[in-house]
Amino acid sequence: MDFKQLSKQYKNELLENVVPFWLSQSQDHEFGGYFTCLDREGKVYDTDKFIWLQAREVWLFSMLYNKVEQKKEWLECARQGGEFLKEYGHDGNYNWYFSFTREGQPLIQPYNIFSYTFAAMAFAQLGLATGNDEYSAIAKHTYDRIIEKQDNPKGRYNKAVPGTRELKNFALPMIMCNLNLEMEHILGHEYVEQSGTKLINEVMNTFYRPELGLIVENVNADGSFSDTFDGRLLNPGHAIEAMWFIMDLAERMNKKDIIQKAHQITLQTLEQGWDKEHGGIFYFMDAKNHPPQQLEWDQKLWWVHLETLISLLKSYRLTGSQESLDWFEKVHQYTWTHFKDAQFPEWFGYLNRQGEVSLNLKGGKWKGCFHVPRGLYQCWKELEKF
Repeated sequence: MDFKQLSKQYKNELLENVVPFWLSQSQDHEFGGYFTCLDREGKVYDTDKFIWLQAREVWLFSMLYNKVEQKKEWLECARQGGEFLKEYGHDGNYNWYFSFTREGQPLIQPYNIFSYTFAAMAFAQLGLATGNDEYSAIAKHTYDRIIEKQDNPKGRYNKAVPGTRELKNFALPMIMCNLNLEMEHILGHEYVEQSGTKLINEVMNTFYRPELGLIVENVNADGSFSDTFDGRLLNPGHAIEAMWFIMDLAERMNKKDIIQKAHQITLQTLEQGWDKEHGGIFYFMDAKNHPPQQLEWDQKLWWVHLETLISLLKSYRLTGSQESLDWFEKVHQYTWTHFKDAQFPEWFGYLNRQGEVSLNLKGGKWKGCFHVPRGLYQCWKELEKF
């Protein structure tokens, strides 16, 4: 495998195709922030704005400015998005809404904890990029709100009847592994060490079920397996993405046993999640192979495959596993063949099981300036190390 050529492929795709697309097509120069509902050619088809995607784009352009090149246009893109979020994204007490109108009027209440996590990520990187302490303070205030809410993230917006089936969800501890590293310059080394130990334990000893060899999306409040739709739910892409967060954290904390376990879970999840008939990774599965409740279970999604590529490269670098490298070649081939649009910039997001494009949008309510550029950046940087 020609690592040098591959590194160049990922770097060029990022800097010559994907980043210019978002820089030129997504910025709302009239009201601020970003359009994310972009069709195949990059034309705006809806002007609603979503906190996840606004914050992720602020993070992405701040990160590029901090780690790749101090380009004025990247910083300005991040800064104007950050100002729009600062002004309209929360209720004044850093409770972050889910969505708002183009002008900044809130549409959906702050029920979603991941609006908070992505806002914290965004302002932490923007603070680094600008040297503006106000942005770093917003990141810290938001982080504090997350900690307050972590035991009941949806708060009064929780639809579940209390006391009947109390479930813990995998997504928050998973994302906190990454957020803590993103915010280490604000939170401090000692805090990241302490909280990292707890988070690793929760991900690797509670949500990872040794009897299945897999990570489930939900467990009972006491950490036991729930033999229900929600308890049996597998999201292979989610589990694999979490493993590169865990590998980064374990590398930072020099925990080689955790790296080895994360590597094994990555491979086990891929074995389970790979569609042996049509190729690609399933979106959802049932841990006991019962019919999943998600009707979109067999779709192939962009982020699942990009996150898998990152995990496999980190796994190979940290363990030297040939199996990780073999899987990387296989997933790389599928991803570049099926998700890259050969005609227009940026990548497709949604394929059917057979690998055909089912929606040819480049951005929407869930797909924005994040998984494709972050994936390309991470793979480029990992490949440079070989």
